[in-house]
This record gives sequence, C-alpha cells and structure tokens, in this order.
Amino acid sequence: MEEKINGASPLNENAENAAPADKTAAAAEDCAVKFDGVTFSYAEGSAPALKNVSLTVKKGEFLAIIGHNGSGKSTLARLINGLLLPDSGKVTVFGLDTSEGKNPLKIRRRAGIVFQNPDNQMVASIIEDDVAFGPENLGVEREEIGRRIDWALKAVGMEAYRTGTPSRLSGGQKQRIAIAGVLAIKPDIIILDESTAMLDPRGRREVMGVVSKLNKEEGLTAILITHFMEEALLADRTIVMNRGEIVMQGTPSDIFLHSERLEAYNLSLPRIGRICKALQKSGVGVADCLSPEALAEEIAQEVEKLGAARRSLPYIPAPSGNSSHEWDIDVKDLTFTYSAKSPFASKALKGINLHIDEGEFFGIIGHTGSGKSTLVQHLNALIKLPQANKKYRAKKPKKGQPAPVLPHISVGQFNLADKKCDFLKLRESVGMVFQYPEYQLFAETVSADVAFGLKNFRKGITPEQTEAAVRDALEMVGLSYEEVKDKSPFDLSGGQKRRVAIAGVIVTRPHILILDEPAAGLDPLGKKEIMELLHKIHREWCSTVIVVSHDMDEIADNCTKAAVISDGEVADCASPRELFRKADELTSLGLDVPLTAKACARLKELGIEIDTDFTCEDFADKVISLFEGGKQDA
Repeated sequence: MEEKINGASPLNENAENAAPADKTAAAAEDCAVKFDGVTFSYAEGSAPALKNVSLTVKKGEFLAIIGHNGSGKSTLARLINGLLLPDSGKVTVFGLDTSEGKNPLKIRRRAGIVFQNPDNQMVASIIEDDVAFGPENLGVEREEIGRRIDWALKAVGMEAYRTGTPSRLSGGQKQRIAIAGVLAIKPDIIILDESTAMLDPRGRREVMGVVSKLNKEEGLTAILITHFMEEALLADRTIVMNRGEIVMQGTPSDIFLHSERLEAYNLSLPRIGRICKALQKSGVGVADCLSPEALAEEIAQEVEKLGAARRSLPYIPAPSGNSSHEWDIDVKDLTFTYSAKSPFASKALKGINLHIDEGEFFGIIGHTGSGKSTLVQHLNALIKLPQANKKYRAKKPKKGQPAPVLPHISVGQFNLADKKCDFLKLRESVGMVFQYPEYQLFAETVSADVAFGLKNFRKGITPEQTEAAVRDALEMVGLSYEEVKDKSPFDLSGGQKRRVAIAGVIVTRPHILILDEPAAGLDPLGKKEIMELLHKIHREWCSTVIVVSHDMDEIADNCTKAAVISDGEVADCASPRELFRKADELTSLGLDVPLTAKACARLKELGIEIDTDFTCEDFADKVISLFEGGKQDA
C-alpha cells in the first residue's frame, strides 16, 4: 500500500485512470523522495549513522527534520542528493535510484543542497560567478543565467555584493551566497542543512520567506534541517531523528507539544516550552503554546479568571560584583578596511568606540556583515592596528589640515597601538574561539591539539605540567581525558570537536575569553551545555567572557551587557533589559528581540505590564508573582 501523507494519497488525480506504466511514472513524479529500509555507516564496523530508515516525501511538501547533533540528519540529506550511497535499502528521487548509473547526476539537477558551512560550496573568486556556476554547468542560456543571478541575489539580500569577492565576506554573508547559488539552479527540491545557522534574524526570515514562497507558489519541495524551532513551525510535517532512526513524526504543533518525548531524545525544550512548564508547575493554568503572543494571551485569560489586579511588577536588579578594572577593554576610533587600495576595498569598521568592564559576560550582536568578527579579531591583535606594524610611519598632515585620528585599543595593561607590545603574552591572556571552532583542529591526536598553544606560549613547560593542563582543560569541557587523548580529533563527533577546540584555547587559562558564534549549529541541548560551560569558566577563573551571537534569547539569558554593531559602528550598548525594550530599533537593524520581550509587548497591549530582564527564569518568576499577588488581593 502506498504511504499516505496528511491523509492524501501520493498519486495525483490524473494518474487514477492512467495505464499501469503511466501510473508508475506519475506516482514516481508525485513522490519526490523515498527511503526504503536504508542503512548507512561511514566506516566498516562502525555504528550505523542511519538504521533501516523508511521515509516518503511528497512532491511540494515542506518537511522539517530535527534531532540532536549526530542523530543522522545530515547523512539523510546527503543520501537524497546522491553524495552518499546506502549500504542497504534504496533511496529514490522522483523515481530515480541514487545507486544506479548516472542517476546521481540527474538527481543533482533536480535536488540542490545547501550545507552548514558555506566555505564548502564556494568555487569562484567573484560572487556573481559563484552563483552562476550551477546554471552554467546545467547548460542554461547566458541571458537566463543573468536573470537567475539577479533574482537569486535579490532573494537573499546580497545584490549589492554581486561583483565582490567571497573571501572578504562574513560567515553569514557567505551563507547567503551559498543559498543563492542553489536557488539559481531552480531545483525541484531544496535541502537546507542548518543553512541559516550563521544568519542574523532578518536573514533567516528573508531566506525562509523565499523558501516558503517557492514552496507554496511554485510547488518547490523543501527539506529543512534545523535547530530553530520557529523555522520548523513553517513546515507541513516535522520528523525527529535519534541515533539514526526516525522516532517521531507529525505536524510541528504535534511534535513540539510532546515535550516529555523530546527530552527523552536529547532535545531540550524550546524556551517557550520551558516557560509554559514552569508556569504550569506553579499552578498557573496556561496551555502549552508555540508563540510568545499566544502565551501572553493565555496569561491574560488566567489573570481575568483570577480577578487579579492588572499592575506593573517592578524589576529588582541583581547586585553587581566588584571589579578591579585591571582587565578592562577600551576601544577608541577603530576603523578597518579589507583590501584597502584595491578594487575590492570594503570598509568593515567606521569608528568603533566601546568600553568593556572586567567581569562582564558581554554580548556582541549585529546584522550579518556588521563588523562583529572584525572587531573581536582586533582585541587579541589577530588584526593589528596600523601603528603597531613594524614598518608603520606616521603620515605628516597636509598643511592646514588636522592630524588624522588614530585608533587605540587597550586590553588590561596591553597597549595594542604600541609596536613594542608583547603580542605573544597578549594572545595567551586573550583567548579566541572562532566561528566553526572545529576547523581550528589540525594535530594527529586530541592531546597534541590541545597542548599546541600551551607549548607555544609557555616555553620550557615540562611534559608533566603539559599533561596535567591538557587533562584539566578536556575535563573542564566535559570530555574524558583517557578516552579521547589518543584519538584523532577528526574522528570525533561535531559536538566533541567543538569542545576540543575550546579546550585548546582555555588550556592557557586566559583572563579574557572571546567566542564568535560558539553555539551556532548545535542542537538545543548542545547550546545549553556550551553556555553552562562558559558560565562555569567565568565564575571560576576567567575575568571576562565575550560572546558574538545572532541569538537574542541567548544574549538575554546569559549576558550582563551587550553592544549592538551596525554597519561598522556601535549603535547601542546596554544591559539586555534595556536593549530589548527597543524592539523597533533592533528590528530596523536586522535583529530581533527575545520571545520573552515579544510576550511582554503583547501583555502590555492587554493591560499587563511586567518589568523583567527577559531571561526565561525571570519572566516566569514575574508572571508567577503576578498571580500570587492576585490571590492575596482576592
């Protein structure tokens, strides 16, 4: 019997009265993807990445796939595209078996995949050539290729960069170009493998808007692998994967309202689910909700039932810790241009002024390409100030003109504008974890990789001291030293690689730790574990932690203060409580506000004002206090 999806047969109406051969062809076209008992392992004798998976994706369906890191999601995507072939079972795409002859080439004309790391898809030195690569290889006419480039770049908001070079783009901008390159092929199936992980909120909305529009208006089959629950809500159907198997499937609302089962599969509850459970546990009778606006309306209804007075609950700030200010960071008049004096010149920073106090858990947010990564790379002199370069000679100002304003950065006792600054000691004191930190790994064994920086910073350190420091660093990030020390870092899972990369930075116990999108691409549980690790480090020995992130909920939940970077300048700098009250301003800069801020805005419209720091815990506590006060009044 043919599998039914959403109660409808995969056969279309015109196929009902067709001849048997025609019926088979029509059925194959109506079924975009089919897995029949597929098992796949990456190495002989290793645990299967997929185990006896059977799945049907109907033509024109929007399918979301969620699951913990290592659950088999990306493996499934690569099997659809013919990049991997099953060990057993069969994968068909529009009736074509991926294991037969030249079928993989035919399939790739119709099924485009966008990977998590855009660098894996960049092939040209000019952006328009990169987008044109796919259509050119398919033999599309030149004029049509030009139209497709225009359309695809406009769809992802990158038309202004058409003649630029990908090497000078930020991670999020590269991701947009990778998506444009697949859109330009105009495939029948588009597979997005965590493709929006590095995009800012506006970028995610724009890309998902394009995909949703193509799905609804042109019948594009969309397969979305994501950790963003709000993206999964756009799908017709969601499947949950766990250890290579499909363990749940249904509508997004069906999936996300079964919170206990999600937790059993190592998927932590979405933030809104955690708030609902906390309120329910305290006796507030709200239903499980999937949007902050719906949660606000549930709370308002319960207030009406109780008859509680509608009032404003004041915010009581936590006492701030004392700081010696020995490791304050001060940035003044910082400008920077990539490829200066070349046709590809791009001004990334336009006069940054920023002060970060010692002891902060500091957030840096901004739209894709705003200059965030460029800024933090200056803080440990990976990008040096002009006057710190050995060959620098100050230019004499022209007659009658003022002397140029030179940038200045101080980090603790280090003056980064001084040629004589001890940059080696600076980098030992200011640790940097990059976007995709797993790509910082290079050594033959985990222990050698973690020890590399330590040996370079501390000449003469003994083997015993090195081993003790490496053991401590690995165990601090939650890895067993004995289990992983002799393994190749490339044999580890994605989450383990990220932990090893972080261990390689914290092994020197830096005073300041900078992390550029540390949780991007991780499942909800992985994100939670990484942030808990950073807080542990911050409490125990690291003076200051600086996190670059596009996740506004992550900033609200973790940071004491945050700076908003827009077009190379500081647009604002304040506590999350102050920042996220400015929803319109942040939205205009391509950002978003946490779901708690959206719930507060809707509650205010309904006559209930809550003053919160926008963490899930404080928001839930304030709502519970509202009801406790109402009961006392009654």
